[in-house]
Amino acid sequence: MKNLTSLITLTAVILLGISVKGQKISDGQTVDVNGMSITFNILNKESVEAGGKPYDRYKVSASVKNSSDKAYNIRLSSFPQIVSNTGLVELDCINATGAKLTSKKIQLKMKAQMINVTYSAYDKSGKFTTSTIPVTGSYYFDPGDSISDNAIFIVPQGEKPDVSVRSLR
Repeated sequence: MKNLTSLITLTAVILLGISVKGQKISDGQTVDVNGMSITFNILNKESVEAGGKPYDRYKVSASVKNSSDKAYNIRLSSFPQIVSNTGLVELDCINATGAKLTSKKIQLKMKAQMINVTYSAYDKSGKFTTSTIPVTGSYYFDPGDSISDNAIFIVPQGEKPDVSVRSLR
């Protein structure tokens, strides 16, 4: 019984380590993670100097496509409601320095569904007015949807971005 418990614990630790660390992805590659197809591309490269040291600056792009039949939704119950868990996947550049206010990660998040809300109120002069403002009603990522974003990674000169991807869902 003790050996079985140890084996289950070891398996859980290994699986947790794999999910936290992520899966490697390289330029032009597409990987499937939990029914989402994630693509990573290097758009351009240039050499820069930061703090007297030479670095390579990469402009990169990442995209995620929901290739499953599962829809992701977060419905808001009240306004304003602070929602911080809208991320779908995160691409982490392990060797990025973050120099010159550049990125070390790209987080691809669900789309916001905006709803126009009309309300009536009295303005400062006492006049009754009607106004419309957009508010976020929910966040979603439907089957077939795609989301993309760009970032700048600065890595030591001579190195390419060492990127891993992990699901946040």
